[in-house]
Amino acid sequence: MVLGAMMFFPSGGHISSWRHPDVDAKGLLDFNYYKQILQTAERGKFDMFFYADELYVWDRFETGISHANSIRPEPFTLLSALAVVTEHIGLAATVSTTYNEPYHIARKLATLDHLSNGRAAWNIVTSQADEEARNFSRDKHLEHSKRYERAVEFVDVTQGLWDSWEDDALLLDKESGYFADKDKLHNIQHKGTHFQVQGPLNVTRPPQGYPVLAQAGASESGKEVAAEKAEVVFAPIHSFDAEGLLAGQQLYEDIKGRMAKYGRSRDELKIIPGIMPIIGQTEEEAKEKLAAIESLLPEQLGLDLLSHYLGQDISSYPLDEPLPFRPDLSQFNQSKSALERILEMMDKEQLTLRQLYQRSTNRRGLAGTPVQIADFLEEWFLKGAADGFNIQFSHLPGGLDDFVNLVVPELQRRGVFRTEYTGGTLRDNLGLKRPDNRYVSVRADHLAHS
Repeated sequence: MVLGAMMFFPSGGHISSWRHPDVDAKGLLDFNYYKQILQTAERGKFDMFFYADELYVWDRFETGISHANSIRPEPFTLLSALAVVTEHIGLAATVSTTYNEPYHIARKLATLDHLSNGRAAWNIVTSQADEEARNFSRDKHLEHSKRYERAVEFVDVTQGLWDSWEDDALLLDKESGYFADKDKLHNIQHKGTHFQVQGPLNVTRPPQGYPVLAQAGASESGKEVAAEKAEVVFAPIHSFDAEGLLAGQQLYEDIKGRMAKYGRSRDELKIIPGIMPIIGQTEEEAKEKLAAIESLLPEQLGLDLLSHYLGQDISSYPLDEPLPFRPDLSQFNQSKSALERILEMMDKEQLTLRQLYQRSTNRRGLAGTPVQIADFLEEWFLKGAADGFNIQFSHLPGGLDDFVNLVVPELQRRGVFRTEYTGGTLRDNLGLKRPDNRYVSVRADHLAHS
């Protein structure tokens, strides 16, 4: 199975992880903090490290500043430094297609891929909040379908720029003075709906051809982008019971079933649901640890976070009664998949507002012993609901230490996870093929038909 180590907040997967007694909250801009985490994940043979990023301080509510951690190091700076102190683990940068330009991102990711010897990945996001729009000369965020349309074109242009240089374009012939073969350098000459880019890129083709493309989103638009472009997809887990397994299998088949119309085979995409294991030596201890994590969340912060997910302030409603309205998904312009999960929780149970914000804040948390956690992961993997998992941690580095020391050996003992890295690049470790350069392919097709 594929395993990703996810850093949603620098201190862990829970919005209040920074309050955990084992977290060094003062070290969130200390390189050694991240170095320790990455080296532990590499010791655990994780395929890749996923660094979540946002382009704003969450100040929609006062608690977003006073109680939540909004400090995040810039991804390319951080991952480039981490490439030096690791050898095998993939390095995934979260980059928005709404608030960047393709040339910038093609250049940065190509450089990261070179500096890491083929370990770069791109977690493609479209962003979701008006707060981000206001940092980039806009009042409102792009409409949902428009930003996915832009994302597809953005990726197309970026891949075209990565193909600027054929793999053998550099001659570096000191005697003759020829640096490169001009016939093996190409301009993309793109003119589309959102972008006009001439090219070529001033960085040679990445070692992986293209850095690995990862994407999250279970909305209709998100699933189409996944089927067409993504190589790794972060999928939601709706529940940890048999019903959740069935939903996981259905989503897995839904996304993979869309790939054929884009000329792709099912094995070109790895679907990895997100989960936050809380590990104890006994089930009781694990549940106590989960309760301790949940207790770190101030009530007002929980309400404000749920208000953010719903797109309207709900703090005036009674905490011990159900939410008195049902949000309209069709009119929603933030994360549709996040709202879908909240609506599913509302439909499944008559939750009070307090229960709803608690569930929505910690929806990925699963408490259990190492054997119970491994049982869950193995069942989903073997029964066609996942190709692996994107693991979040209740707090860092402790939650990661527990997983590497206790769950990874159990998965290895069962033969469902590697004991050593076998590939030279992230693509190799994921079993993904290196893409052909489009210009070489066009020339080969031309010669074949001439």
